[in-house]
Amino acid sequence: MKSTAHAFEHNVHVALHDERLQRALGRVSGGFIDKRRQAVRALPEFEALRRTARDIKDHTLAHLGDYLERFEARVIASGGQVHWASSAGEARRIVIELCRAADARRVTKGKTMVGEEIAINEALAAAGFEPVETDLGEYIIQLAEEPPSHIIAPAIHKTRADIAELFRRHHHHEQELASARAIVDEARRVMRQRFLSADVGITGANFLIADTGSVVLVTNEGNGDLTATVPRTHIVLAGIEKVVPTLEDASVLLRLLARSATGQAFTSYTTLFTGPRQPQDRDGPSAFHVVLVDNGRSAMLGSEYRDMLRCIRCGACLNHCPIYGAVGGHAYGWVYPGPMGSVLSPLILGLKEAGDLPNASTLCGRCETVCPVSIPLPGLLRKLRARQHAEGLAPRRSRWALALWAFAARRPRLYGPLMGLGVRLLARLAGHRGRLRRLPSAGAWTDSRDLPAPAGETFQAAWRRERGHE
Repeated sequence: MKSTAHAFEHNVHVALHDERLQRALGRVSGGFIDKRRQAVRALPEFEALRRTARDIKDHTLAHLGDYLERFEARVIASGGQVHWASSAGEARRIVIELCRAADARRVTKGKTMVGEEIAINEALAAAGFEPVETDLGEYIIQLAEEPPSHIIAPAIHKTRADIAELFRRHHHHEQELASARAIVDEARRVMRQRFLSADVGITGANFLIADTGSVVLVTNEGNGDLTATVPRTHIVLAGIEKVVPTLEDASVLLRLLARSATGQAFTSYTTLFTGPRQPQDRDGPSAFHVVLVDNGRSAMLGSEYRDMLRCIRCGACLNHCPIYGAVGGHAYGWVYPGPMGSVLSPLILGLKEAGDLPNASTLCGRCETVCPVSIPLPGLLRKLRARQHAEGLAPRRSRWALALWAFAARRPRLYGPLMGLGVRLLARLAGHRGRLRRLPSAGAWTDSRDLPAPAGETFQAAWRRERGHE
């Protein structure tokens, strides 16, 4: 998938003026928030689980090499194979070679964000294979030829009418799909034959268990199970940070994942796969491969951004982010949107490509508050902003403005009068409305909303006035 993260400002402008997108975002985002709140309230030990989950992930990252080697040994002992990919290109090459070795034509693919990250669909198609998405949301956006707009609900930006029209056009029939049930039934009808005729199935992995060599896969549709068990070959794509020591550790994280993502106590399907089909098994693949993808993760592991590797891809930070809620996922221009994407994308793509994203945050802190593994996302965003400024990658206008502010801020006798003059002027311009519809150099704000005006005096002046009344 080609990144357009450098075009964030343009993407935002388009998103804010897309009425259909705004309606779709308004209907859906609140549901995620309400359901998570209810699920958390129903589990008194939720905060204790968060602390335990953070400790599990921190311990694993501190000994990541050991646990990955243990996982590999267990996979091999069960009859599977592990492949190590240092980059997205190497991961693509490995998958293509495995598909060719399986003499594959059709490849079914379950939902995998690492697959999106390495652009595996495009690579498979270019190599002559037919990749077919099996997750309903991913299938919808595959038909629309669009990237996902959310890491757990990839078609969140589509209305029911949009989906019905896509199915009508691509499935070549005029049947009316007026309800969600009708849409699901139509997808099931089309997908059934594709499941049965697939030669290779590719899935992601929510967790990898080092002690057993098992892959944990979580879905709400069962498509992942069919993708993993029906084809002759099962290929798992997973980032190296997905490993955890034991099944007990995975169970702690699973109790947090569904509640944080969809507000469920547990997802409909939580399946463990351990190697290929054994003699006593009634079904399953004859070949089992796990492709462990680095793609910049080792660099994060040894840096001040290591906390980001705790992420379990629940999407809670997206659901609670006011920026994501206003512009949707496509505005971020790459696989990972929202606060987690604003940290991950610059670390994987580079600040030159994704330099706008660390600034796409109000730093309100809601993302950190709801993160099930307590990732300090606002702090990581501030570190990226500081690095961007230090490397001279911030826009020249921003650097000059910050330099002027710093010059005044270091001189209290200058700073006080200047701030006082500024807030009085803005308050006068706002008048009785208390807000500004237009303001020079603030067009990015006032283009879509009014700017609240200051109260007419600085905090220092208000403090002196109040103290004088004591």
